[in-house]
Amino acid sequence: MNEDTNTFETIFSICLKTQSKNPVKIIRIMMAEPFCHMHGPEHHFMVGAALLTAFKNAGGQVNLEEALKEMQNRTKSVPGGACGYWGACGAGISTGMFVSIILKASPLTQESWGQTILMTSRALEAIGKIGGPRCCKRDSYLAILSAIDFVKEHFGIEMESSEIVCIHSSKNSQCIGARCPFAK
Repeated sequence: MNEDTNTFETIFSICLKTQSKNPVKIIRIMMAEPFCHMHGPEHHFMVGAALLTAFKNAGGQVNLEEALKEMQNRTKSVPGGACGYWGACGAGISTGMFVSIILKASPLTQESWGQTILMTSRALEAIGKIGGPRCCKRDSYLAILSAIDFVKEHFGIEMESSEIVCIHSSKNSQCIGARCPFAK
């Protein structure tokens, strides 16, 4: 069994066991696992997985196991460093994948196609306004907070949230300190 398989199995297990409606709490559990690095593409899957789980637990209609498999498959295509090299953070892209999965959007759908793009753009705007350098933890939280608001506005599903205070800055040599909205 390789590291990716263990990572995905752990994320699936966390998501399928929790009853939490709070994607911030769910991703924090994932971030505490040994597979989760300070920075890395695992965050791309973790953001979408936490959102799918909280969405279902808050009353959203989705087959969670199938949705997690689809999220895993989609996020494998987004490499680490996409933020700087593609101009689109993988955590932000993951929010669009989340909306695409719950709406069963495709390149040929009408309204749902647009909603996936709007979700991604909202998350990327929140991330971009802070500026760099990268912080996968900060960007994951910003993406999730954007998605919580988007889902409430567009689908009437209220996922929970909680105050976020960074506990990772000592491990991040690129930490932006006081510019980070989660620094206390």
